[in-house]
Amino acid sequence: MDDHESGLFSSIAGLPLHPLVVHLAVVVLPASAIALIVIIAVPRWRRPYGWLTVAAALLGTFGAFVAKESGEALADQVGLPAEHAEWGDRLFVAAMVFAVVTVVWFALELLARRAASSGTATATASATARSRPALTRVAGAGAVVLSLVVLALTVVVGHSGATAVWGGRQPAAASALTAPATDAAPAPTAADPTRSASTTAASRKQAQRTPRPSTSPATPPTKSGPTAFSLSDVRKHGSASSCWAAIDGGVYDLTRWIDAHPGGSGAILGICGTDATASFDAQHGGQGRPARELATFKVGVLR
Repeated sequence: MDDHESGLFSSIAGLPLHPLVVHLAVVVLPASAIALIVIIAVPRWRRPYGWLTVAAALLGTFGAFVAKESGEALADQVGLPAEHAEWGDRLFVAAMVFAVVTVVWFALELLARRAASSGTATATASATARSRPALTRVAGAGAVVLSLVVLALTVVVGHSGATAVWGGRQPAAASALTAPATDAAPAPTAADPTRSASTTAASRKQAQRTPRPSTSPATPPTKSGPTAFSLSDVRKHGSASSCWAAIDGGVYDLTRWIDAHPGGSGAILGICGTDATASFDAQHGGQGRPARELATFKVGVLR
């Protein structure tokens, strides 16, 4: 039984593990990469912060591993966001190389520091730099390059993950509600008994001529049923520009969902213009969230 099936990376306390641990990778790993660049550029910070930077690099790499494994376990349950998973695998590989080079560089730096301290006590900083082995400088340059790679991949992985979860789901921004301006009521004037009497009489006559509203119940509007389409109608929409599919007796316009689908656009393009009931049930049968998302694209029923 593999780790995914055994639940080692699946959940913790009843919650999916991936969203809980992914921040360990996307925060600690780039932080260690930035710290490594800084201590390589500023030699006096290597002694107080070197060990901490190495520990952060190892912890971030471990976080990338757990995030990758837990992401695959989560994909087994809700479907695989292909692009995000691919970038996650690349980040883990880059993180491993980054951690190894970081450890090698720091070990060489410690050896060079000890060699320098065992020499003359009046050695200057420039002499120390000249005594540093060329391999240390090469490892440092490689560590800087890998730090930049890790930073870039972390951004790409985070963006692809956010797109897989939230792409196409942002609610439309609510427009500001403004109360309509009303004209100020005219200021009251002094009462005119003659005018008031004539106005009252005119109001009574107007009230007598005005018909009272009918109290009979209004006829309810006629409700039309959902639009019915045949399978031949669905087949006419079998391209990326107009992608319809029939699923469990419903007809759905999935055109906008092609690019937003967490499992990649290919999964949707493959069912355009077809009865995709079997495909949908095989991938998402019994899952509430995919069914709710599918319902938002319904345009009619299959006749």
